Amino acid sequence: MGPGTASHRLAAAVSAALGLAAPGGSLRAQPAPPPADQPLETIVVTASRREVDVQDIPFNIVALGADAIDELRITDLNTFSRAVPGLYVSYQGPRGANLMTVRGLNVDSLNASESLGNGTGGTVATYLGDIPLYVDLQMLDIERVEALLGPQGTLYGVGTLAGAIRYLPNRPDPSRWESEVGGRLYSIEQSDGTGYDVRGMLNVPLVEDRLALRIVAGYLDDPGFVDYDYVVQVPGVSNPQPDFGDPADVAANLRSVEDSDTEETFSGRVGLFWQATDALAANLTYYYQDQQVGARTVNHDKAFDTGRYVSGHRFLEPNDITNDLLALEIVWDLGFADLTSATGWSDFESSGQRDQTDLLLDFEYGYEFFPSFAAYTKDTSDETTFSQELRLVSKVEGRWNWIAGAFYNSFDFDARSEEHTPGYPEWAFGDPTIPDLEYLQLSKEIYDEYALFGEIGYRVAERWQVTLGGRWWDFNDDLKIQTAVPFFPGDDPDGNPYPPGTVVLGGDRNETSDNDFIFKFNASYDVNDDVMTYLTISEGYRRGGVNSGAECETPLPPGQNVCLLPDEVLIKPDKTTNYELGLRSAWLGGTLILNGAVYYIVWNDVQVAGATVNGDQQIVVNGGSALSKGIELTMRWSATSWLEFAANASFNDAHLTSYAPGLVDDVDAYAGDRLSGSPEQQGALLVAVTQPLRDGWQFEADYTLYAVGDVYTKVGLRDNGEILPGYAVSGLSFGVTNDRWTARLYADNLFDKYAVTSVRRDPSYIRQVGLFDSRRYFEAMLRPRTIGLELNYRFGM
Repeated sequence: MGPGTASHRLAAAVSAALGLAAPGGSLRAQPAPPPADQPLETIVVTASRREVDVQDIPFNIVALGADAIDELRITDLNTFSRAVPGLYVSYQGPRGANLMTVRGLNVDSLNASESLGNGTGGTVATYLGDIPLYVDLQMLDIERVEALLGPQGTLYGVGTLAGAIRYLPNRPDPSRWESEVGGRLYSIEQSDGTGYDVRGMLNVPLVEDRLALRIVAGYLDDPGFVDYDYVVQVPGVSNPQPDFGDPADVAANLRSVEDSDTEETFSGRVGLFWQATDALAANLTYYYQDQQVGARTVNHDKAFDTGRYVSGHRFLEPNDITNDLLALEIVWDLGFADLTSATGWSDFESSGQRDQTDLLLDFEYGYEFFPSFAAYTKDTSDETTFSQELRLVSKVEGRWNWIAGAFYNSFDFDARSEEHTPGYPEWAFGDPTIPDLEYLQLSKEIYDEYALFGEIGYRVAERWQVTLGGRWWDFNDDLKIQTAVPFFPGDDPDGNPYPPGTVVLGGDRNETSDNDFIFKFNASYDVNDDVMTYLTISEGYRRGGVNSGAECETPLPPGQNVCLLPDEVLIKPDKTTNYELGLRSAWLGGTLILNGAVYYIVWNDVQVAGATVNGDQQIVVNGGSALSKGIELTMRWSATSWLEFAANASFNDAHLTSYAPGLVDDVDAYAGDRLSGSPEQQGALLVAVTQPLRDGWQFEADYTLYAVGDVYTKVGLRDNGEILPGYAVSGLSFGVTNDRWTARLYADNLFDKYAVTSVRRDPSYIRQVGLFDSRRYFEAMLRPRTIGLELNYRFGM
């Protein structure tokens, strides 16, 4: 949000493509960077649990400072991913579940807007400060964001199979008053509305150098750009597929909702920092974000000939997501080490509606012959998480250094899903009093994890260090799922049939536990003061779990059995082992920074779809193995005092290395099959210019280019998998700035590129079912060209 000086903001902006940025918060004027023949500034990060210059970190990390985030208009994980080589987000809009992949480690088929829960696929962990929590955070008043590429299981634990993302917000500052306001006004090419966001920050020192309060708030109102032109007028009465050649028939049955995929998001944060003594400090923070989305960002162009920015769904699909987090961090300087306690409590609530018509049509239960058939699902879920970490980090003085810690995490999940078929009971049973609830599912899960972790480092020589680390963990998962089919509820205990519409819940509860150990080896060598090489062998893991279903009796009773064998209950954590060689270097007096890494990752016990031996019931099993290998490069060059370049690029080859039965929608996959969900090539380029003007004003301009290769929607293109073509998008901005003001005109997706970023199912679902054309297949797409004006003002205090 901060203006800074134009040249400093330029240095920060070009850093984005490399993950480097000038140090300091976004809310104060910064000194101009040195001339072109002086070293470029970098950023101090805490990814290693110590404050270290990013160029001295012996593994691949990308860190964006506040000014880079602001300059490049990075507002969420999707836009952040463009600055990180090897990180890819399959964009599906604010309503969808955006699959996030690092280094190609994914076997899931792309299924746009199918729920991933409160997360992005489970292979990349996200942290808010020191608290493990997934939230696609609006980046307000953020000091920096760090992306740790490759498995990070030793220090960061569960979910770091491929990497970790850390948000580091600005903390309250007890040394000064600060205040800032800003906002944007913009239009989207396919939208009839105008979008805006406003934001503000106030930092109040309550006791000089001891106690401070920081309040941050922002509101986003996005107008959306996808039209829902096929919404039924009266569900269960209106014909969802009228005679489209007859305008009167269409108008009598359908209505259109323009720009339906709106977003209204309020974000807020209140922080209290207390320097209790010179050795003891505490930081208490409350975060809140409420995101209300109107509908999905998808089209049915291929399935229903709607056009590129029109959905064929019969119902609007709103979703309301609320995140609360209370975090307390206490740091005590013990002299020989720092003791850190990080406590987090969070609550995630979601309430939404989905068009379920096409799923039920595909079952071919007879719904397809009801002329007014249209079904929807109402979903609610609540996730409560408590985490506690204690960490002791030695002060680095001699040859030895170490980290030791303990971690506890408790996760409590409740969900309810209701499928409704308006009008169907009267048509099928001749009774309008029967409720239209067709299916009900209740889910309850309690997951607990304990872990011990540590690292020990030794400086063998002045320029050579070695680090060993490990993590032991133990988890317990308790899952209960109950379902009901009210139209066919079965018989009561006396053998008498329940009347249609009766809710009779049945289900199973399963509980299991497991434990394991992972390790890390790291060595680095400083060739000279500007060049460092490193070798890392690290492991990461994704949480295990439990399958739902009845456990088999011993011995099995005669007849057909649908049940779980003992070894089918547990879903083991899958693990990755990463072998990485890297280079971090500065050249030409520090005006050119070149970093790179080559890696080779082995993925074992991959969690894949499977089926029970008894009854062929769908479950998750551990089967198959995969390999990911590639190279990541970043560059930053201060060519002159007014011109800078930055670039990043990555190439990744990720494929199966063993036979995986039933991996792709119950279709077998084989060794050599390319993994799904991310491109093999991606890269970014930034060109930035700055020129001084009169009276302390400066002019700045930048051009950005982001390009990705093609993406497989299913592993090895099995079972009607598709290849989504690669694409490139450009951005351009011009602005002026001084110590208080920043004004900028910008254009994102400058040439209004259209590209498909994800799909639901595959083209085999484009078919007729009974009276209807199925619309179960659809596509998510890039956001169209957006042109806006941004203003920011920093108050002098």
